[in-house]
Amino acid sequence: MPAVTDKIKKNLVTELNPSSLITEDYRTLRMKIQYSTSSEPTKTVLLTSVTSKDEKSKTIANLAVIYAREGKKVLVIDADLRSPMLHHTFTSNGFGLADILLGQSSLSNTVSETQIANLSFIAAGHATVSPSELLSSERMQELLSQVKEEFDIVLIDSPPVLAVTDAQIMAAISDGVVLIVNQGKVKREAAKKALAQLNYVRAVVLGAVLVNTSK
Repeated sequence: MPAVTDKIKKNLVTELNPSSLITEDYRTLRMKIQYSTSSEPTKTVLLTSVTSKDEKSKTIANLAVIYAREGKKVLVIDADLRSPMLHHTFTSNGFGLADILLGQSSLSNTVSETQIANLSFIAAGHATVSPSELLSSERMQELLSQVKEEFDIVLIDSPPVLAVTDAQIMAAISDGVVLIVNQGKVKREAAKKALAQLNYVRAVVLGAVLVNTSK
């Protein structure tokens, strides 16, 4: 298993300080996701944001650690094929989601073991000129069906809702969606517009997370 470096720890407060108040906030988020629906278990959760500066990648990384520390078999997928960030936190083997969807790599060859026990990672992969087309493909739906069988929880990162259609595409095929909102930087009307776009594709919105709030 790869070592947990100081650089990685800076992005993972849940790993660096598991007893902190911030870490407890992530535990609360995990609990709310678990009990947000009363029907089928929520296994694929998309985390997206209103804008590009809402710390969604940091949120998904720390949430993944919380699940993993509770003994869940966790998979993080970086579906932000336009501006991926999670490879700065989790180690990858050079292949990623785009490579799977293009038929250039298999799932087993792409999933990377991370420095956190029980936590696996699929990076975004090599750059592509058609992210929306790849994410809306039948192969993407088949991939989600497959990983739902192999993992207890699948957390998916995506571009911001208002930037491109990618988030709406992924929201429509995920079990649930969490919207990240940067308090103080995102206007109320922008947040409402993002929520409306998610509702348009009949996404199951589990809730919103405010980041950069003062306590």
